[in-house]
Amino acid sequence: MPKDKIYHAKVSVGCEMRAVDTDDGTMRVSGYAMLFDNPTVLYSIGRQNIMECIDSAALDGCDMSDVVFDRGHAMEDKLLARTKNNTLTLSVDNKGLYFEAEIANTQEGRDTYELIKRGDLRGCSFAASITEQSYDDSTYTYKILKFKKLFDVAAVTFPAYEDTELTAEQRSALGIDAIEELELEKAKLLACC
Repeated sequence: MPKDKIYHAKVSVGCEMRAVDTDDGTMRVSGYAMLFDNPTVLYSIGRQNIMECIDSAALDGCDMSDVVFDRGHAMEDKLLARTKNNTLTLSVDNKGLYFEAEIANTQEGRDTYELIKRGDLRGCSFAASITEQSYDDSTYTYKILKFKKLFDVAAVTFPAYEDTELTAEQRSALGIDAIEELELEKAKLLACC
């Protein structure tokens, strides 16, 4: 895997996000955007699932100085909160990456908050650059060992890591090489089976 490419965990297994009722009218949400040591299926080749999980030390030393909370890993501005102005707070515990966000009072913010409150939007994800990972041939599992920089945590419709609190979607690269790498891995697996 190329270093410093940005990857989106589009679906997060076990992720759960919830709206928080406040007395002051602010729109707050919280949840887990990433869970540690929680395998998820990236894709399947025939009957073989190719898995991924995140090591509990993957965020150690990760740059989380300017992270945004957005909707669906928005390539355009769907910014809802940010660590730089303290409307987004992040904390790492033994379970994963927990976040709390005070959503901006914009049309996008109000719509997103309403969908979270109704339970229509329940999934979380994240975008980060991965600097180190391993692969276990016996279990067909990628393990993310180190992230370099965290760019966003996102509210998503279909999360990849379904156990996260507000779920995450299947990982996909913004870089061109990732699809080629997945195709190469598939070809290797098909050749050996």
